Amino acid sequence: MDISLMGSPNSMESLEKQLSCPICLDMFTKPVVILPCQHNLCRSCASDLYDSRNPYRFSGGVFRCPTCRFEVVLDRHGVHGLQRNLLVENIIDIYKQQQEGGGGGGSGESSTPEAPVKPKAGKEPMCQEHEDERINIYCITCQVPTCSMCKVFGQHKDCEVSPLASVYQAQKAELSNAIDALVAGNGRLQALLNQMEEACTAVQENAQRAKQSLGERFDGLYAVLEDRKATLLDRIGKEQDEKVAALRGLAGRYGDRLQAGSELTDSAVQLLEQSGAAEFLQASKGIISQTKEAAKGSLAEERPEPGFERMDHFTLSTEQVETLLGKMDFGLNDDDFEDEVEED
Repeated sequence: MDISLMGSPNSMESLEKQLSCPICLDMFTKPVVILPCQHNLCRSCASDLYDSRNPYRFSGGVFRCPTCRFEVVLDRHGVHGLQRNLLVENIIDIYKQQQEGGGGGGSGESSTPEAPVKPKAGKEPMCQEHEDERINIYCITCQVPTCSMCKVFGQHKDCEVSPLASVYQAQKAELSNAIDALVAGNGRLQALLNQMEEACTAVQENAQRAKQSLGERFDGLYAVLEDRKATLLDRIGKEQDEKVAALRGLAGRYGDRLQAGSELTDSAVQLLEQSGAAEFLQASKGIISQTKEAAKGSLAEERPEPGFERMDHFTLSTEQVETLLGKMDFGLNDDDFEDEVEED
């Protein structure tokens, strides 16, 4: 290739077409590899194309030239085992230098400078040890990404390597699976949290119902006690009224007889005060008889029985009931309740 012809616009346009990758359609990006069919490719483009069609082949495969469809059998290094075209790389460098310098050429005539070749979109990481080498393989031994030159001549020459894209896909799938597992775990945790919240709400609602039920039970007990208290008080009141009525009846009869006896006594005393014997004797027989009968009747008067006034038979023993109430507890039925009381 005659480099001196680069000054001609037509030659520059033709040269630019010759230096364009058939895959990305941009200027070749070093390193440039040459196929056995003599077609050139950006090694990065060739690697991406090869990896996309052979994602799981770690021991080589078949690469088809995108220009002439010629098939090349590659070893385990893939496209990194292809020979670099240093001549094309040097021409690219000279071309770029002339483009940056204005591209005057040998004619000395001014010409409208052509638009510079646009760089490939996105910067790819380059090897720190081999600055012109793109990181395109993964060292499985050292667990780091590196370049093919490090595998051939560098510190990874004795290591096991794999195409970067395949490791990328594998680790990406592994990370995706880990994310799925984490999301599933978070979902389970969220479900557990929801269950805990629901359980807390259920506990509060059930406790409120239990409190209400317990209050109703005790209100029922209070009602039973109040009703029984009223019944017992009524019995005491009735006996009180009966005894008081009986005593008041006796007292009334005693009062009547007392009044009759007092009047009879007054009459008898007046009779004693009579000075005339005849008058006294005329009235004394009846008075004496009445006085004796009255005195005799007072001795035989009805009297209340001993202890009639006592009310201590209405004493209520509540010790057993208090024991029963003191042993009330949740979960005990009537039989269990009675068994505990009998044991005490």
